[in-house]
Amino acid sequence: MSDKSELMPVLEQIERDKGIKKDDILKMIEQAIISAYKKHSGKMVNLEAKINAETAEITAFLIKKVVPAVTNDSVEIELEKAKVYAPEAKLDEDIRIPVVTEDFSRIAAQTAKQVIIQKIRETERQSLLEEFQTKEGIMLGGTVHRFVDNNLIIDLGKTEGILPVREQVRRERFSIGEILKVLVLKVEKGTRGPKILLSRAHPLFVQRLFEQEVPEVYEKMVEIVEVVREPGFRSKVAVKSNNPKIDPVGACVGVKGSRVRPIIDELRGERIDLIAFSNEPTKYIAASLSPAKVLSVNIVNEADKHAEIIVSDDMLSLAIGKSGQNARLAARLTGWHIDIKSETQRKEAAQERAAASAEALSKLGGVGPKTADILIKGGWGNLEKIAQAKPDDLTVLRSVGEKTAKKIIAAAKVALKQAQTKSTSEKRAEDTEDSEQAKEKTPAESAEIPAEIESPGAPESS
Repeated sequence: MSDKSELMPVLEQIERDKGIKKDDILKMIEQAIISAYKKHSGKMVNLEAKINAETAEITAFLIKKVVPAVTNDSVEIELEKAKVYAPEAKLDEDIRIPVVTEDFSRIAAQTAKQVIIQKIRETERQSLLEEFQTKEGIMLGGTVHRFVDNNLIIDLGKTEGILPVREQVRRERFSIGEILKVLVLKVEKGTRGPKILLSRAHPLFVQRLFEQEVPEVYEKMVEIVEVVREPGFRSKVAVKSNNPKIDPVGACVGVKGSRVRPIIDELRGERIDLIAFSNEPTKYIAASLSPAKVLSVNIVNEADKHAEIIVSDDMLSLAIGKSGQNARLAARLTGWHIDIKSETQRKEAAQERAAASAEALSKLGGVGPKTADILIKGGWGNLEKIAQAKPDDLTVLRSVGEKTAKKIIAAAKVALKQAQTKSTSEKRAEDTEDSEQAKEKTPAESAEIPAEIESPGAPESS
């Protein structure tokens, strides 16, 4: 091992092939020599070993303490013997005694080989872990290596990753040796190397496919704002352009679908809706329901993000989608609660509201069918709105004088008060009924534990 021409080229080759630094390997060998000597001479000895990085020469020293009388020969030495190795030795000082490494060279070589192999494996595993941790969220190519239950083991080249059932697309089927693309979802340290969790069902997988196929997306000229998907069925991708000269949707689709087609093929036919992002909620919500065409968007409550969408009768089923899929994805994409109605449904709802308003208004004193119709058409079909109104607000309506207006407002206030009193009485009655039912329960019934929260180890009653 003292010949540089034998050891150093080997270490340099390991450094090139395995990515392990030569200095680290030398430290491993030093530790191996110490372990070998301790195995040969006893675990109590204190040995120091060094390898010259230039000549590869090994030097080893025993560290012993100078004492008047030796009680442990492994770590102590008498003063007279110590002066043979160090003439200036003194009591209670440590001296270094040279060791001839050839005496245990065979054991050292065997131990060094085992330790080096082990350390190389550990270093490779750590190197792989660090390498793949930087690849979290990145798409890689791999080959189906084998199946473990319903999980897929994917060969990634240097190591393997697992594509669990929950991250697979239900409709996809693969065979051993098939090439596929996967997203590195998470990397953790495992007992036999990095544990790499892969995914094909994550929305980020779709985004990475667009970054690969569309140069404008990769260069950030077109930005993917949001991706929502039901894997294997449909994805909605919201895009916006950071360059006014570039159409974000057109850039992603490509000429005759040349850019989006490879993505659909990789996703095994999953449908993709490209949505132009907008800061205006009405435009964004309307676009999110693609491929359906929206007639109008009515913001019901902006604070609660509640909107009502009107589509033509023939577009209703397309807007909702199979099992509500299109509407569900649009709601997730925009973050709004969306109610979709056809034109016929809107007209029917408007007629029902008008009829209900007319019935409520007809019960007010001084309001006949004709006056009720005038109030509704004038936008005063709501009792609460009328109760808060001023006479001047109603006198602008045809056939409504000041006295009639005051009478209508007073009657609306009385009707509202009666409705509130009735509602309070009904609630009290319900509370009283619940309280009486609770009192009727026996102590055993009150203390009964629901089956779903019983201890799994509890014995069954005979």
